[in-house]
Amino acid sequence: MAKKSLIEKEKKKRKLVEKYDITRQSLKRRIKSSLAIQDKLTISRRLQSPPRNSAPVRLHNRCSLTGRPRSNYRDFGLPRHVPREAAHTCVLPGVLKSSW
Repeated sequence: MAKKSLIEKEKKKRKLVEKYDITRQSLKRRIKSSLAIQDKLTISRRLQSPPRNSAPVRLHNRCSLTGRPRSNYRDFGLPRHVPREAAHTCVLPGVLKSSW
């Protein structure tokens, strides 16, 4: 189980990303549409002005059950060991653990 403080910090980052998403997208569109290099530089400086944690690159996909930040399946929102444990306890119908 991940620490509660890390999970809360991740929630804060998600809120920041949502808050600054529209401004980031509009600035990126303006960079693409402008032709002058000087304009692109000034717009890119304005793109650097929001907080660093408002960048979507800084987000982690965490497990919805345990809060684990690594080895997550995007489709399920679970790390690799949770479906494996569920298959071992016969919770998932039709899934067999292979052994050789």
